[in-house]
Amino acid sequence: MGNTPTDPVCGMYVPENTDLFLEKDGRKYYFCSKGCMDKFASPEKEIKKLKERLAVAWTFSVPVLLITYLTFLSVPYRNYILLFLAIPVQFFSGLGFYDGAIHSIKNRSANMDLLVSLGTLTAFFFSLFITVFPDVIRSAGVYFDASSFIITMILTGNYIESITKQRANRSAMRLIDMIPDTAHIVRENGKIEDIKSDLLKPGDIISVRVGEIFPVDGEVLDGESDVDKSILTGEQNPVTAHKGDMVFSGTKNLNGTLNVKVINTGRDSTLSQIYELIQRASSGRAKVQRIADVFSSYFVPAVLISAFASAIFWFLYLRNSGYAYPLEIAVLAFVSVVVIACPCAIGLAGPITLLISSSISSESGIVIKNSSSLDRLSKVNRVIFDKTGTLTENTPSVTEISFSGNLDENETIQLAASLESQSNHPAGRAIVNMATEKGIDILKAWDVKEIPGKGIEGVVNGKMVQVMRNDPGTDHSIKIMVDKLYCGGVRIEYELRNGAKETVKKLQSMGIGVSIVSGDARPEVERIGNILGVTDIYSEVLPDQKSEIIKDLQNHDEYVMFVGDGINDAVALETADVGVAMGSGSDIARDSGDIILLNNQIENIVKLRIIGEDTISKIKQNIGWAFGYNTVLIPVAAGIPVAFFGLAIYGFLPILGAFAMGMSSVSVVMNSMLLRRKINKSMVKYFGSANSPV
Repeated sequence: MGNTPTDPVCGMYVPENTDLFLEKDGRKYYFCSKGCMDKFASPEKEIKKLKERLAVAWTFSVPVLLITYLTFLSVPYRNYILLFLAIPVQFFSGLGFYDGAIHSIKNRSANMDLLVSLGTLTAFFFSLFITVFPDVIRSAGVYFDASSFIITMILTGNYIESITKQRANRSAMRLIDMIPDTAHIVRENGKIEDIKSDLLKPGDIISVRVGEIFPVDGEVLDGESDVDKSILTGEQNPVTAHKGDMVFSGTKNLNGTLNVKVINTGRDSTLSQIYELIQRASSGRAKVQRIADVFSSYFVPAVLISAFASAIFWFLYLRNSGYAYPLEIAVLAFVSVVVIACPCAIGLAGPITLLISSSISSESGIVIKNSSSLDRLSKVNRVIFDKTGTLTENTPSVTEISFSGNLDENETIQLAASLESQSNHPAGRAIVNMATEKGIDILKAWDVKEIPGKGIEGVVNGKMVQVMRNDPGTDHSIKIMVDKLYCGGVRIEYELRNGAKETVKKLQSMGIGVSIVSGDARPEVERIGNILGVTDIYSEVLPDQKSEIIKDLQNHDEYVMFVGDGINDAVALETADVGVAMGSGSDIARDSGDIILLNNQIENIVKLRIIGEDTISKIKQNIGWAFGYNTVLIPVAAGIPVAFFGLAIYGFLPILGAFAMGMSSVSVVMNSMLLRRKINKSMVKYFGSANSPV
């Protein structure tokens, strides 16, 4: 297909000469139908419409199915009741398919919309004719159940996909909501005024106080403070900002007032650029055409040619032979072919299997939000882990502690923890948590002063206490001084998450490459890599750089799963073929991910890979069966049985076609029910037990 553009909503290839396109954020997007274009332009509005159509479809199609298949029900004017129940489904719920079919014809590319429209409209109008004129073709039955149920099932799948897209957009909007509404601008006379953040422009000077979020990108003019950059790097350890350093929108000022010269605002700011990256990555997720659409591009023309050829052949042959009803037989031949080719089983093949797969996944605390990700999941050959909060716990803890003997151990911890209880620094929280775990009381601290980049000091229980970093930037060692005497030291580290080492080994044994990416300094990333046996590591990486790393791997024919938990991972989660978010992660990360690990058990990554591979294998079996079943029966519907049973068979072929279509659907459902057994076999193969995730 070369550089042929794809529809960002459904993934269909679209010719560039189409009149359906939009320009957004400097990019041009092409669409296969007006429905897809409307979904892209106004997703909230389109989801509301889709929800209404889906509600109508289920409300009316269920009674149609009950009346059709509950044979013990004796319903007066049965066909007329079915007709009136089917009309809302056909011409309200199914409206979007017809729009897609029209544009498919215009673009000369058959898709699933055209196949659905062809099958359901033929079944509906033939059934309408039989209902109104029952004496014309006495032996023919009605197919309102087929036309209604096909539309309902495929609409259900479309609704689930649309909700997934909406979540991705919502996660991006949360980033913009982080920007404070007001900023403190410093006027030329030194007076500080509050103005709306969106009124700031490059060159303005603002004051950012303790605990506030930076509304723009800028350069520090004066002041010194620790800045929480976890939104960009994922790392909890703050970075000290001095005069001349850059600070970025979305990061948080922890412990000192800074005067900042505005450099980038609005769309040019770092947070806004991350927002745009998430939206672009989300709209570009469809890297491969849907299986059904690919097949439809060949299957629809084959069905039309077969149906028309059969109808024309029998009409001409029978008219020349003097048969009394050539037109009726021609119509029955056409309807038989189209009904047998109707994509009911195809519509069921995916949703039924995915429903069972989701049930199996949820039992292990795995939530599959985006069902289309399972196809990509089955092809994953590279897993990239974020470090902090994914391979390690999301907060640091005290891993080593030593004392000099100048004070009692508990008193040393109490003094340090009491002082650190006044700090927002992650190292301080780790010391407080240690004291709490040991049952040590926290005392009141006075005259507390944080020294950005160095530590904190103050008076506790009449003693001057200082908790200072030994060597910032190289390790997490901290010394405790009391009345200027060294009393002890602690080491703060991110501990490895349970199951991380076993998960990495299992993935590697399955032939899957493993990488680590982090915003943390290289020594710490290498430390974790050495423990896990991972040599492919990336350190000091920003959100857009994570995305570029993933794209580079994808360009080298790798299918990438990214596992992360932070706001800074949102772009990577959207860019990856499969994005997996930890349940303990940020709301934005969970919204951006295709899959959520609710129980934070990283070992479920291995189980997830197996579930994805087996699920797609089962879906492909179902679709292959449905297409093969229909394809084999098309020649039957076109007239082969006539040689054995005569033309009278056409009085029954439409009914037999409907029966065959029903059996095809039943076979798909039965095959899907075997998915759990297939997954259990795979678990035994890899792990020796069907119940063990690793």
